Amino acid sequence: MMVTASALTEEATCQLEQIGYTDIVIGIPSYNNAATIRYVIEAATQGAAGHFPHLRAVVLNSDGGSTDGTRESALRAALPPGVERIVTVYQGLPGKGSAVRAIFEAARRLGAQLCIVLDSDLRSITPQWMERLGRPILSGEYDYVTPYYVRDKYDGTITNNIVYPMTRMLYGVEVRQPIGGDFAVGAWLLDTYLQQEVWDSDVARYGIDIWMTTTAINTGARICQAYLGAKIHDAKDPATALGPMFRQVVGTMFGMMAHYEGRWKSVHSVQSAPIYGTAETIIPEPVPVNLETMIKQLHQGHKEWKSVWEQLFSPHNRQALAAILSREVSAFRFEAAHWADMVLDYAVAYHRDMLDRGRMMDSMVPLYYGRTAGMVVESQAMDLATFEREVVQAQAKIFEQLKPQLIVRWETTAPSR
Repeated sequence: MMVTASALTEEATCQLEQIGYTDIVIGIPSYNNAATIRYVIEAATQGAAGHFPHLRAVVLNSDGGSTDGTRESALRAALPPGVERIVTVYQGLPGKGSAVRAIFEAARRLGAQLCIVLDSDLRSITPQWMERLGRPILSGEYDYVTPYYVRDKYDGTITNNIVYPMTRMLYGVEVRQPIGGDFAVGAWLLDTYLQQEVWDSDVARYGIDIWMTTTAINTGARICQAYLGAKIHDAKDPATALGPMFRQVVGTMFGMMAHYEGRWKSVHSVQSAPIYGTAETIIPEPVPVNLETMIKQLHQGHKEWKSVWEQLFSPHNRQALAAILSREVSAFRFEAAHWADMVLDYAVAYHRDMLDRGRMMDSMVPLYYGRTAGMVVESQAMDLATFEREVVQAQAKIFEQLKPQLIVRWETTAPSR
């Protein structure tokens, strides 16, 4: 596949040449976010001007061809004096990663020392977010800042069930939101990202966030987490909307395991990335979930992918899955220990190229729905703190305990290619 030489259009490049130089680039990827993007731009630029008044700032909306007036809304946002604005449609594969690539290219062209990227569907962003995300990099202490949010129990199910525990287990770094969407990057790491030839892969889509975090960890970037309070955004029902994201995020994560195999095999402990900012007691907006739909998705997946699961899973996991599928909705459970072991079977199968990788990721989605349903069942009566301790952290520890088994399985059979 031919990779676009640049994600920036000629018009955007001309605008950058006219601006010449800036200290801070605030990038906002978007696709049909007309209802929220103006608020995000105004809060972000107010924060940059208020917290860093002696630094120049540019806000760049990198849009995916919205049809709902997103770009027009971005152009209507009120900016503080001195803040420049670029609204453009990125070039390349359609997806968030291509949008971020355009932002990174703009930041490099402008010589920015700080690039902050924000989701365009945020409804909880405040000007304070700019200080929390930007100060650690402008101080020279850190190279990459990930968000640390308070989120509802059922917001971030891909993070909670696979990306967070796998990142922690593999690379030994406690980063609570590895794919949070709101982050900051310093100049040298930004250059490192742009040098990678990944823009014809799922990194150009939803794989971008896990790719950035994993690359930062494994290239020696100094990482911290910024406390941002509650994340309130256009959360998606995991039962209906998160399948493509799951495929792209998890496929990217599995693919990077081979690249950084030497590192993760040698990691035997976990260190927490420091948190910048003071935590507050916050109750986030609840995210609705449809338990019956998720269980139905699991059973439909069994009809479609039974032969694949039988091929990929160990005898132990085949037996565990049969027991899970035999349960009525009223007595449904999908235990974290079974889920973690199945994830490792998939990671090894992906490494070995046992099947077409696209089909492999497709076959994993119903199991993700099943585990998410199991998580909902076991946590319905829990408050947020109890959920974090007894579900999320307990599950992460199960993944860690299975790491020696992962290494043995990984080394048992060499990949087919």
